[in-house]
Amino acid sequence: MLEKALKGSPKYYMWVGFLLLLIGGTSGAYVMQLMEGLTITGMSRDVSWGFYIAQFTYLVGLAASGVMIVLPYYFHHYKKFKDLVIFGEFMAIAAVVMCLGFIVVDIGQPQRMLNVVLFPTPNSILFWDMLVLNGYLALNLLVGWTCLECDRQNLPHPKWSKILAYVSIIWAFSIHTVTAFLYQGLPGRHYWLTAILAARFLASAFCSGPAILLLVIMLTEKVTTFKAGTEAIATLAKIITYAMCVNVFFFLLEVFTAFYSGIPGHTHSIVYLFKGVHGHHELVPFMWTAAAFAIISLALLIPPRFRDNLKLLPWSLAILVIATWIDKGLGLLIGGFNPTPFETITPYWPTGKELLISLMIYATGALVVTILFKVATEVKQEIGASQKPAPIAD
Repeated sequence: MLEKALKGSPKYYMWVGFLLLLIGGTSGAYVMQLMEGLTITGMSRDVSWGFYIAQFTYLVGLAASGVMIVLPYYFHHYKKFKDLVIFGEFMAIAAVVMCLGFIVVDIGQPQRMLNVVLFPTPNSILFWDMLVLNGYLALNLLVGWTCLECDRQNLPHPKWSKILAYVSIIWAFSIHTVTAFLYQGLPGRHYWLTAILAARFLASAFCSGPAILLLVIMLTEKVTTFKAGTEAIATLAKIITYAMCVNVFFFLLEVFTAFYSGIPGHTHSIVYLFKGVHGHHELVPFMWTAAAFAIISLALLIPPRFRDNLKLLPWSLAILVIATWIDKGLGLLIGGFNPTPFETITPYWPTGKELLISLMIYATGALVVTILFKVATEVKQEIGASQKPAPIAD
């Protein structure tokens, strides 16, 4: 089926060519990092994780987004999601590829990854994170590709694929839970040292991930003959709305616990993010923007008349994605490192080279999504599933 990605319209070739040029152009920054080390980044002794790990954390949520389609389809037999399952699985593949990419660039020298395999340490959360990420990638690749090939040949799906699909649903929860454990198991970082962090990660993943997935699906409808179906889009938008409500509620629980208890370690990070400490206000406008966008997204998604408006929905989803990205892809990590255990502030901001390397990984993920979605839409067109009517010739 991969040969279907080699044929397309001129616009398709231009888009793929643009992504390849973007990857090639930004890879020079990564070569420079390999030569000079992580000194080209904005990380330091006090802020040992940076933009790379922040993006990894956010993209794990995108990887888990497919479960919001796979779970209703397999567990509750919601047939409206039948044609969307493959897109959720393929999006998960691209997201895990980007997650692994950010891990590779964060460890400095790629060969260090072999230490996790050659010298496994089951008592380390990093070992389990490697296991669940690669396992989730293999599950989605195997199940998604096999089921799509069966659909193409008009054959029933093998029984083992359904079993693995059930396993992938449980696995989706594990990848974000284990990622949360990486944060909340670190002593001295009170912003992360909370039992509800894993629940916050899952709530954020199940609103932001499906929101990105739905935006890509709606874009796919614009540029191909595939049509997801109004009812399927409406149901997925409703799931996103519920998850975003839970996500905001969980954050407010953290705020209440921190300030009602009056424990300094729990309040300092929130004050730094939303008010600034010791003259450092770098993240204050971003965090208030995230808070405002979160409220606006809920105001646009909760009322059915706004949520069901297909012209307004993409804007509502984009606002939600921006809000969750600032909170989880920026504020969560920097707020956890500041103030330091010595009650000082170590400002962190990604350097230009750091952003270029991140752009390289995002472009790689976009290329994977483009190729996989091209294959999926071509197969859907071949079998005549959920297709827009062909235009009438003049």
